[in-house]
Amino acid sequence: MTSAGLARRLICDGRDGIWKGDHFSFTGKYYQVEDSVMQPKPISKPRPIIYAGGESEAAKELIATQCDAYVVHGDPPETVGKKIADMSERRERKGLPRMTFGVAAYSIVRDSEREAKQELDRITDVKQNARGYDNYQQWLAGTQLESQVSLEDYSVTNRGLRSGLVGTPGKVRDRIAKFEAVGVDLLLLQCSPQFEEMERFGEEVIRYRAPLENGVVDSDTAESERPVR
Repeated sequence: MTSAGLARRLICDGRDGIWKGDHFSFTGKYYQVEDSVMQPKPISKPRPIIYAGGESEAAKELIATQCDAYVVHGDPPETVGKKIADMSERRERKGLPRMTFGVAAYSIVRDSEREAKQELDRITDVKQNARGYDNYQQWLAGTQLESQVSLEDYSVTNRGLRSGLVGTPGKVRDRIAKFEAVGVDLLLLQCSPQFEEMERFGEEVIRYRAPLENGVVDSDTAESERPVR
């Protein structure tokens, strides 16, 4: 295990100790805690849900062992489904219950594909100035990702565009249904400007999303129920 991985494991051990009892002490290679008291204790039992993400082997093993939810960078449903299957197998081998699974997704919801494409072009117009490009290269060098990240992917956080929530409301609803079908429980939704785009997402995607059937939303039914602007 790398030094960073060991440090994360020690943080997890210390966190649980502080949550479960008072006057907690711990001495390790990277952290020392002496007679720590935290009050009030968490209401959630046996503890608050721990969300974590990581793509290195060490990170996935740590998350499968000590966390409750696994969140991943944006990717197509079939890719995310494989990651969910992998983590589910790890949990089963350890005799632990199913995790909650989430995926990052950047949403662009518009009345037409043309309008959605225009907004996509706007936000991915990354100017390759020296500082921005150097930051991108430095970030790549310091990560252990399972796939390469393009400069366009880097224009939004956590590869959110790869999830494919870009297009008309019906298209986005269908895409969400495919994520649900492979085991995704939640979306770590990104958009900009946030308030206006979240309003649009709530009105046109969440509010009028038809029930899931065979992994696909009934877009025709949902579209017919959309409010007229």
